Amino acid sequence: MAPIHWKNIRWPTGWAPGLSTLRHYQKAWLLPDLMAGLALTAILVPVGMGYAEASGLPAVHGLYATIIPLIVYAIFGPSRILVLGPDSTLTAVIAALILPMAAGSVERAVLLAGMLAILSGLCSMLIGLARLGLLADLLSKPIRIGFLNAIALTVLVGQLPKILGIPSRAGDLPDQVHHLLASVSSGQGNGVALLIGSVSLALILLLARLRPRWPGLLLVVLLATAVSAGFDLANSADLSTLGRLPQGLPDWQFPAVSWQDVRQLLPGAVIISLLSFTDTSVLSRALAQRGGYRVSQSQEMVALGLANISTGLFQGFSISSSASRTPVAEAAGAKTQVTGLVGALAIALLLVSGTEWLQSLPSAVLGAVVIVACLSFADVAGMRQMYRQRKVEFALSLTSFVGVALIGVMEGIFITLALAMLVLLWNAWHPYFAVLARVDGTKGYHDISRHPEGRRVPGLVLFRWDAQLFFANGEIFQEQVHRAIAAAPTPTRRLVVVADAITDIDITAADTLVKLHRDLTEQRIELWFAGLKGQVKDRLKNYGTLDLIGHDIFAPTVGYAVNLYRTTHSVDWKDWDEV
Repeated sequence: MAPIHWKNIRWPTGWAPGLSTLRHYQKAWLLPDLMAGLALTAILVPVGMGYAEASGLPAVHGLYATIIPLIVYAIFGPSRILVLGPDSTLTAVIAALILPMAAGSVERAVLLAGMLAILSGLCSMLIGLARLGLLADLLSKPIRIGFLNAIALTVLVGQLPKILGIPSRAGDLPDQVHHLLASVSSGQGNGVALLIGSVSLALILLLARLRPRWPGLLLVVLLATAVSAGFDLANSADLSTLGRLPQGLPDWQFPAVSWQDVRQLLPGAVIISLLSFTDTSVLSRALAQRGGYRVSQSQEMVALGLANISTGLFQGFSISSSASRTPVAEAAGAKTQVTGLVGALAIALLLVSGTEWLQSLPSAVLGAVVIVACLSFADVAGMRQMYRQRKVEFALSLTSFVGVALIGVMEGIFITLALAMLVLLWNAWHPYFAVLARVDGTKGYHDISRHPEGRRVPGLVLFRWDAQLFFANGEIFQEQVHRAIAAAPTPTRRLVVVADAITDIDITAADTLVKLHRDLTEQRIELWFAGLKGQVKDRLKNYGTLDLIGHDIFAPTVGYAVNLYRTTHSVDWKDWDEV
């Protein structure tokens, strides 16, 4: 019997794109993937531990939450070099959810974080399988900028105690600020921690600016750890350090929590999945475009969901794509997800062989690592730009910022989402409308408010409505039509509703059209439409509306409607192109 070559095996590549990449893996990719994986590891270790502590969990769980997603995504992920792992933008959400529920118990915090990861993974899979990605559109740019700025400030303030060498305290931003000020005013603090933390922060920022290709994070971590161990600062200066980490790989552990806990975590899981979807979809599309391949956003969310579920089952916490670590892998020459597998293997070897060298790592350095991450995604300039460009969106962003920062992460997000829905409803309720006129020397018909020099056909009102007609704006539509007729310079004989932008008319709005037709008929004014879409016209026909207002009152364009009016009514009008 002839031997079976591994390349001839039928792989389930439809739902596991990574296996397809493995099947067609080229030898020339191996060295770049190995080097990129090692370069990536230099960032994964300190960042993973820092984000774990920022989430209110022991540092080692950040390594667990790094290994598992890299392996799972390498199998199920459609992007070739996207890096998944702990994410700085999720830390405040995770901490805000699990710490109050954990009530000081580290073991319970780990279980809650695991269940939150499983729930967010299930939500991500639902988004991918049901193609519900449009839900993420609720997190508009103003909301996201305000949210991220608030998260950056919240996490940054939460890390300052590590830099200052004072005890940390869970709570929202006002509580943390009060605790910070009270501790400093009472003389608490550790000068050595402040020195090491501030110098580490400066070095990380300086190396990122002057030597971006250097593994700045790793160099600073190694230097600070060596200084701490060499001078035994944990004992001689009472410096807070990482301490001994558990040795070995994470065990499978289903997070056994109550149904009440699940219900409390579920809203946060939805928010995490939406945030993750937004970041992952944008980043994966950008990578695919640069790499010359295509990715399925549905598969992307399924892979992200499976990675979160797997992480939750191995003592990790919610993860997302990384906009900071993925470029590192890309710049290091990564070709495939083997880069992630190398990084996962390197961290696994670290956990198995021993982490004694990490026990002298100062907590202040991990705080500096997280602060650098916060500075990278904070966008104060974006809020200033919105203030100059559109005050309404700035107000929305400011509400998101204030709500998340002062009221609470989850409460602030839901308040902002509710406000966004109200703004959306208000815009649909009060859409833009215009009366059109003919401007000499310019084709088409234009808004009279922007072109006061425009000429209007005697007896004809061209009224443009720039939105769908539905129950909330039908009365406003009717009111503005009557105002346009009353403001016309000559007695109105025909009203033409310019309906190119009307994409739908519901039953309530259709009844409003019947009433408008009745009112106009009493005034001896004809009702016509120009540019109404065929499917909207069919809707009116199905409602029976056309039997009441007429079937032959539609013109394909505004110009056609004007010409029809001129042929049936004697008017003193000469167009500029007829002179």
